[in-house]
Amino acid sequence: MGDITVCPYCGTGCQMILEIGESSQRVVGYSRSPVNSGKLCIKGYSGLTYNFSSERLKYPLMKENGEFRQISWEQALEISVSKLGDISRKYGPDSIAFQSSAKCTNEENYLMQKLARMVGTNNIDHCARSCHSPTAIGLINTIGAGAATGSIASLEDTETFFVIGTNTTEQHPIIGAKIIKEVKKGKNLVVADPRRIQLAGLASVFLQFRPGSDVALLNSIMNVIVENGWEDADFINSRTEGFSSLKKTVSKYSPKVMEGITGIEPEKVYRAAEMIGNAKPTAILYAMGITQHIHGTENVMNVSNLALLTGNVGKRGSGIFPLRGQNNVQGSSDMGALSEFYPGYVRYDSGKLNNFSRIWGKEAPTQKGLSLSEMFEAAAEGKVKAIYIMGENPLITEASTQTVERGIDNLEFLLVQDIFMTMTAGHADIVLPAASSLEKEGTFTNTERRIQLIKRIYSPPGEARPDWWIIKEIGRRLVGMDDYSSPEDIFSEIGRAIYNYSGATYSNIYPIGKQWPINTDNPDGTEILHSKSFPIGRGKFIPVEYGPPAEQTDDEYDFIMTTGRNYFHFHSGTMSRRTDILERESPEPYAEINTNDSRRLNIKERQIITVESRHGSIKIRAKVTSKIPEGIVFIPFHFSEARVNELVGENYDPISKIPEFKVVAVKVIP
Repeated sequence: MGDITVCPYCGTGCQMILEIGESSQRVVGYSRSPVNSGKLCIKGYSGLTYNFSSERLKYPLMKENGEFRQISWEQALEISVSKLGDISRKYGPDSIAFQSSAKCTNEENYLMQKLARMVGTNNIDHCARSCHSPTAIGLINTIGAGAATGSIASLEDTETFFVIGTNTTEQHPIIGAKIIKEVKKGKNLVVADPRRIQLAGLASVFLQFRPGSDVALLNSIMNVIVENGWEDADFINSRTEGFSSLKKTVSKYSPKVMEGITGIEPEKVYRAAEMIGNAKPTAILYAMGITQHIHGTENVMNVSNLALLTGNVGKRGSGIFPLRGQNNVQGSSDMGALSEFYPGYVRYDSGKLNNFSRIWGKEAPTQKGLSLSEMFEAAAEGKVKAIYIMGENPLITEASTQTVERGIDNLEFLLVQDIFMTMTAGHADIVLPAASSLEKEGTFTNTERRIQLIKRIYSPPGEARPDWWIIKEIGRRLVGMDDYSSPEDIFSEIGRAIYNYSGATYSNIYPIGKQWPINTDNPDGTEILHSKSFPIGRGKFIPVEYGPPAEQTDDEYDFIMTTGRNYFHFHSGTMSRRTDILERESPEPYAEINTNDSRRLNIKERQIITVESRHGSIKIRAKVTSKIPEGIVFIPFHFSEARVNELVGENYDPISKIPEFKVVAVKVIP
């Protein structure tokens, strides 16, 4: 049997074994994994050949006169350190920004945020800002921990699944398959989504609500529960605070009153509320469908309100499950690769930074840092002069890509390390070749808080190096960072910096991993959070009032566009679009449009159309379907040929700073 490692795609964290022959590679799921029990989706089975692509970066590159030329590692490191050091001295530490990556290991994300803070800035962020920053902030505020409260395995004990804003069978197929298996046993399934996703066909109740009306829908469900006395009074009285305020707020949101906002018939809301309130335990699963809004943090807090109201926290089969988009979104956030949080979610302004200053040997900065989008805006304004990007491709994945491009082109120095020459890397001054997750050792933390060890299966191509080594070499030269000899050295320091990781070692988490918190109080890890108490004492009800999305339709922009992923591709396509089988299944961008809308506009299947917003326009092929309502257009964001985020404006959640990807007013032109 080969070494056990972890799939590099979504946040489910499926374990796999690569059986390597002289001229072949076979991928199988690890049968003893509590995450996937030997099963894999198509990305796991067939999506790893990007690792051997001829397009892999193999040598350090420097741009001269608009062209890249190969240089040595010593030259690349010397130039990078010299440029970053000069800019910091000339303009101050906050003139530099650092972007970490949920595709990289915990050790690498820890080092990247440490480097930023040793330079003297909190300008450190990563792609969780654009997917699950509302989860971190919203759940910390209400229950004290920004993470899933249960385990994937515990879903076997669920009686009612409430799936909202997640196309689970496409984005987290192994979890989607588990839901289907349980529903076929006769369990309840409530699905809330603007699109008729696959799970809608199996749902006991399908709530096809209007994009951006999440708060109104959740409040109306809670209205029915309270009006009928289905709340868990014992749990509320013994473990929560603020119920009277919540009760007062949701009293205004009867399903009949909210029908005009959500588009959902009151009877369906009543049936959903009855199941969620009575057929327990209930598990609430969500993803970017509710986070990528200007009310994203409020949406998450309202999910928490519903779980607390019904007592669905702290028991097997119940709980809140934010499904993470990338393989290490949970871990990279745990590591403090966020502008407002240090490792372990210690706020920058909390007055509790002494431990980090002691471990790092430098005073931890206390000024507010820039979020991901703010970094590019500051660069466009000339305030940020240099950006160091690890493993991300913001020219495709970030909102308002025009601003991103202006910011990047206005920098004095852009440093990118990646495994491919991405669109973003093509704008860099120095490009550093990194090892893939199959070519290095380290840890990932999956969507259920499971810390898992990955093993090096292959050697990196050419002179490519692991990200931790690259950051360490830059940090050692730039700010005197420790000269770590291995990822395990770094992981040992993580245990000193984050109490919830303090009991984890490479030896005791291999092979199947352990769920944090793992410490002196929980030496074997913790499957179910909050079983007896919350880190903040009592769970907090935080009532939320409905507010409309930032953009509304009008006579000119009469469609709402929403974005997302499809089954065959992943994020900006950096890996999946270099995998023959996945690219063959989904080779080009498309815009889903309702059958009736296509007839009205005389648009045929695969016809080229223009989708234009108030911020930009793209040309793309139409995909005519009945699974989305009239007046809605859905476009995946994987494709550089039609960068959908050119259509997304600069509308952000004021709390978490996440852009509003899910509600954009557009017009469709045949």
